[in-house]
Amino acid sequence: MTIVALLQLDHTVGDIDANVKSIENAVGIAQENGADLAVSSELAISGYPPRDLLEKHGFVRQCIEATKSIQVSIPTIVGTPIPPEAERTKPGNGAVRIIPGRPTRVVTQKQLLPTYDVFDEERYFHPDSKPGILRLLDGQNIGVTICEDAWQHAGLVPSDYSVDPIEQLSSFSIDGETLKMSLNLSSSPFHIEKQDTRAEVARCAAKTLEHPFLLCNQVGANDDLIFDGRSLIAWPDGYMIQAPAWKEGILLIDIEKRSGKFLLLNEEDVIDCEIFDGEPTIISRYTELLDAITIGVRDYCRKSGLESVVLGMSGGIDSAVSAAICVRALGSKNVIGISMPSRHSSDHSISDAEFTAEKLGMELLSMPIEEIHHSAESTLIHELEKGHSVAAENIQSRLRGMLVMGVANARGAMAIATGNKSELAMGYCTLYGDMAGGYSPLGDVWKTEVYELAKAINNEAKSSGHDEPINESTMTKPPSAELAPEQTDQDSLPPYEVLDSILQLHMEEGLDADAISGFTGLDIALISDILLRFANNEHKRWQMSPSPRVSKRAFGQGWRQPLAAKKN
Repeated sequence: MTIVALLQLDHTVGDIDANVKSIENAVGIAQENGADLAVSSELAISGYPPRDLLEKHGFVRQCIEATKSIQVSIPTIVGTPIPPEAERTKPGNGAVRIIPGRPTRVVTQKQLLPTYDVFDEERYFHPDSKPGILRLLDGQNIGVTICEDAWQHAGLVPSDYSVDPIEQLSSFSIDGETLKMSLNLSSSPFHIEKQDTRAEVARCAAKTLEHPFLLCNQVGANDDLIFDGRSLIAWPDGYMIQAPAWKEGILLIDIEKRSGKFLLLNEEDVIDCEIFDGEPTIISRYTELLDAITIGVRDYCRKSGLESVVLGMSGGIDSAVSAAICVRALGSKNVIGISMPSRHSSDHSISDAEFTAEKLGMELLSMPIEEIHHSAESTLIHELEKGHSVAAENIQSRLRGMLVMGVANARGAMAIATGNKSELAMGYCTLYGDMAGGYSPLGDVWKTEVYELAKAINNEAKSSGHDEPINESTMTKPPSAELAPEQTDQDSLPPYEVLDSILQLHMEEGLDADAISGFTGLDIALISDILLRFANNEHKRWQMSPSPRVSKRAFGQGWRQPLAAKKN
């Protein structure tokens, strides 16, 4: 056996039948191209992460029964939940061996169950106590691990596990026969700081094991998690072959010849793999972010049965970038924008929105809000006269949210919330207003990064011979919610370059006010005020719509702060 196929597929959580069919199809293509063995990603049958589906009656049993029905013509290793044994109450996160004409057999169950960041696997799974060994019909022995099992050895996890599955495999021997290679079934989520870490994991394992180490990672998006693929193989001397990111297909590797190619699924194209002795090529940060968020929008809609989206377009940078990403993900005919100027809107808020919509080829509706704004003010006049000024401003945002939701409902589409991570952090957003929507493409992107995404969008358009969709006016005018006369964001916030640096150090690096001041030289009073406002707006973040996780620390699954608590 010399040719192994890593099935880099985009599985849908809970769609067992479709996941089985995609595996069967991919294995068939792999076999036609000479593969001797096929390997899926982690929990390919259930989709990852299945979360509380694992507690649904009969779900785990359905998954394992589905593996017995898989029709393949070559030996295949498939990730699936494993029903609990008699003394256990929780299932295992496992891998089964499927060989034509032989009973399906469990090879291994995951040993290391992460509970940090976006992971909560101890809640759902029972850990195994040993790595898996696959013995093929030709007598070759292969080590089998699942995702986190390989990361402990490279020292890249914050958990203090008591065992190291890679070390366990390194001492394996039966009658003097050692392992020929080791496999890792992975569902390793993407974030922007993670591009080269899987390569480090694979190389570290291969060096210790003294044989090739293959890692199959899934691709696509499920809810807030994004998976970039980049399946790979590493040899003990550091030589590596890596599949492309963001592509669904099959990494076909000839172990002996140390060569590989990537077969695009359902297409005839073959993509060259990245082959390197040194470090992997690092893709431009904002090209990566753009691809990740695009896949987040695309898969969230596709897997939810949604074909189109609706968003408000103010002429500002956030709505322009959100619109461009939605068009990139769904096509221009499936994206509807709404221009909703008020008495405080500048002329360019309309013309800039029209410019972007025209260049993107999307529909733009015009719905001025002055009439309904006046009506709402008249109804609330006595409260507004004695209340906080923000109450009058937020009426406009909520009216716009109502219009976006109204059009979305009428069109059978999903509303898109266009706010960014900086605004969500500071509460510079309106509940039931600009936060209204089923998905927030920019919810894990700092405001300063939004501008860089705009540049990446324009560069991509220019390089492909199209007009840049985000004009100079949108890129350079002072950010403003336009809810009051001559209003700008910096009336109540520090410059975004300052704000984002403070927030990023606090949220993603865990630094307090003193540490941030020492690191940046910024005034401690300014930092403390920002962090207090940050803490005071947790209630809004609990109500934000799902957002693609692209940073090291995102709001949502990986950010679990109390609400009714003392704010320091």
